[in-house]
Formats: sequence, C-alpha cells, structure tokens
Amino acid sequence: MYKRRFTILEKVLHWLARKTIWKFQPGIVGVTGSVGKTSTKDAIVVMLGSSKKIRMNPGNFNTEIGLALSILGDWKKEDINLFSRNNAPQSKRFQKVLFVLKVIFFSSIRLVFGRKASFPELLVLEYGADKPGDIKKLLQVAVPHIGVVTAVGQVPAHVEFYSSPEAVASEKGRLIEQLPVSGFAILNADDKVVLDLQRKTRATVMTFGFSDDAKMRITKFEYRSENDIPLGISFKLEHGGNIVPVRIHGCFGRSQAYAAAAAACIGISFGLNLVQISEMLGSYSSPKHRMKLVKGVKGANIVDDSYNASPLSMESAFEAIKALPATRRIAVLGDMLELGKYAVEVHESLGPKVSKVFDYLITVGPRAKFIADSANAAKMAKKRIMSFENTEEAATALQDLINPGDLILIKASRALHFERIVGEIEDIIHS
Repeated sequence: MYKRRFTILEKVLHWLARKTIWKFQPGIVGVTGSVGKTSTKDAIVVMLGSSKKIRMNPGNFNTEIGLALSILGDWKKEDINLFSRNNAPQSKRFQKVLFVLKVIFFSSIRLVFGRKASFPELLVLEYGADKPGDIKKLLQVAVPHIGVVTAVGQVPAHVEFYSSPEAVASEKGRLIEQLPVSGFAILNADDKVVLDLQRKTRATVMTFGFSDDAKMRITKFEYRSENDIPLGISFKLEHGGNIVPVRIHGCFGRSQAYAAAAAACIGISFGLNLVQISEMLGSYSSPKHRMKLVKGVKGANIVDDSYNASPLSMESAFEAIKALPATRRIAVLGDMLELGKYAVEVHESLGPKVSKVFDYLITVGPRAKFIADSANAAKMAKKRIMSFENTEEAATALQDLINPGDLILIKASRALHFERIVGEIEDIIHS
C-alpha cells in the first residue's frame, strides 16, 4: 500500500515539476556521463553563478524524484537526504511521505501565486542513467536547452545493467537527441563514443578536451607543488585563436580540467569571453571526496577520491598520483561495483598499473582482491600488499603504515563508504 501511495505522490511531483518549468521558463543545462558529472555541474555553477540566479540538484540527486525535487525548490539538507542513496528505498517511509506532501503543498502555492522573478533563471541538472530507460524518464520531467556529456569510457559505470558499453552510451545520448535546434551539445572530444553523439543532435555542437580538434582545447596541463607539497593544477584553455591560463587549487587530475573546459563551453554559449571564463574558474574547487587534497596524520597527504570509482576514473587517479611529489605512494582501493561480467577482467587489469605507480597497496572487498593478486603477479612485492574485508581493518593497517611525506590515494565505489577511511587518517587540526 505504501509503495502504491508513494508512486502516486511521485507522479504528482513530476507533474508539478513540468508545470513549474512551463510557468517560470528557466534555462536548463543537463549534464550526464559515466564520470565527472558533479564536478562539471559545480564548475558550471561557478562559471555563471555571479551573473545568474541558479539552482542545481545537490550531490547525486539525479534520479526521477531527485530531479523533480531539485526543480521544485531548495529544501533542507536533512529532508533531501531522505532520498539519498545511503538510505534504503523502504527506510524512513513516514518521514518521506510527510516531506513529499510538504513539497507538493508549497510547490502548488508557488505555481499559482509565484512570480517569475522569484524563480531561478537557470537550472543545472545532473541526469543519471543507472539502468536502461532512466534518461528517457528524466526527460519526461525536464528537457534541457544545453546538454553536456562528460565521458563514458570503454567499460562505463553501471554497465552491469546494460547489454554492452555501447548501450550505456546510447542511453546517455538520449539527452543530446532531445536538444532543440537552438540549443547546444557540449561533448568530450577525447571520448570517441561521446564525440559520435554529435551525429544525433540538431543542436550546435561544441567540443572540449585535449584533442587538437577540440573547440575548447586544454593545453599545457601541469601539476603544481611547492616544497614537495601538492598544490593543484594549472593549464591553458584555447578557443577561437585566444588562449587564457587557468589555475585550480587543492584538487588534481585531468578530470578537473575536463570539468573546467566543459564549463567554459557553457560560458561561451552564454556570451562570456575567455578572460572572464578564466577569472570565474579561478574560484572553482572540486566537490568533496573528488580528487581533493586533504592533510593526513603524521605529515602525510591524502588525495581523497572516495566518492565513487569506475575503470576510467581509477586510471585517471593513478596518472595524477604518479605526477605528484611524494616520499612514498600508497593506494587504498576498494571494489568497483555494477560492472557485471566485466568485473574480474577490469579489476585484474588495474594491478600492473598499480605496481608501476605505488609503493604499497591496500585493498578492501572481494573484487579489489583481484587488483591485489594481479599487482603481485606484476612483480609488486607481496609484503607491500594488504587485503581486507572491511574499511575498519584497512584504516587500522593504514595508520600503522603511514610515514611523513607519504601520498595516499583513497578510492572505491560509493557503497563501500571509503570516506570513513579518510576520516580516520585525516589531520583535523590542519584540514
């Protein structure tokens, strides 16, 4: 009975979201991809936030109900968190129903009496595609004017629920297919699967990436450090014959440059010039738990990338760690989930790469054990590899291992809650 009632309430939310968009006519930027969605979304808000009233969906609230709630208002964190992935669908039923009824009441009042000036000019919305049909359902709630596809990769996240990686790309491509002729499709030029989506849109296509063919090209990418302490990244953006420098503090990886370049394309579409774009990006900082530099205990440095993990983001993180100064490099890696039949193969493929970058490896979970075994097979000494079943054991072992000057990568799928490991070894006084 609860499920039936809640389904009805959810349909009412969708109806209200559609009617709210119809009445207030905000611009809509939709962001999708297998990696980098939230960082790109945050960079877009930094880019346009000083000149426009913007609302975005918080965190990873990119499902049907999360999208609708984000369109309908800015709600208290404790209320919106009722629908977090950290809460089981059947948990806190009564609180969820009460909150949804409150949303319906206030949204109905706004729909009748609200003025356009009171509503955001721009909605920046993340569109998730965990399983086939998800994007189609989200587009029934809100069709964007600008669509961004960040990256898909050879073995995308959530591929377990699709017939193939191409099927994942096809699902995410629905966002681009629905763009109006007057809209913009912002595509990653370095991801062939994403770039091929340009054939499916009537909108104006803008591309970003390191490729020579990218319209918003990233060049001179570098990692910044001082006295062997990592500081951030710097690079240049080139568009239309003009070049500007960009410096981002406290985060690492090419993924952050991609997020900035995608946001720069949005800035161009809104009439900003490259100098203005460079100034705006100077205040960008990556979201929490996404390649974020954190001071660790005993004088170590942590690259906290604990939010999520996929094959593409794992390799990107390894590349960043390899380029950063450190006395020793330690990888704390957990299972990558929802990879289906590709799980064993993909985890095993990371072992040789780990052995070339890191001095020590700690793994958590049965799938990550394949990383450990393949790293050992690639000549990483067994005494430098530890495998555990849970985060508590891994955190204890890591605390004993840490020395001054160590650089520690913390990364796993969200369900493993690797942020708890970060919390155990973070230097609270200096962070």
